[in-house]
Amino acid sequence: MPHPIMFDEADPLLGRLRTLALAFPDAAEKVSHGRPAFYTTKVFAYYGGSVKVDGVYQQHEQSVIVLVDPEERTALLAEDRCFVPAYLGAYGWVGVDLTDDTGWDEVGELLDASYRRTAGARRIALLDSRRP
Repeated sequence: MPHPIMFDEADPLLGRLRTLALAFPDAAEKVSHGRPAFYTTKVFAYYGGSVKVDGVYQQHEQSVIVLVDPEERTALLAEDRCFVPAYLGAYGWVGVDLTDDTGWDEVGELLDASYRRTAGARRIALLDSRRP
């Protein structure tokens, strides 16, 4: 049985995240476990996630889940807007809640860091060649 769709296609926060994520070399989008996932060969970001508290999943529907360096992850988790996502958190991923007041430059930097941890050397070189 496929997972139910767990996002609203018209969500403006998803639209902003999608624009940023799909600007990376060879980036594409698929639905994985009912949520948008941005990937090349490997996923570098998810939109939406959850946290398991006392056996119950609490949804973070408007969030981005990324894989960043351990030091950056520790710093992010000190902030109330960040969380350890169910399933992926054990592997170093971190969730960041998104709001209308989100700093999108920071989101772009988080996506960049996650992309660099998951994309191959050729894609990273291509990314670097696009930067001034």
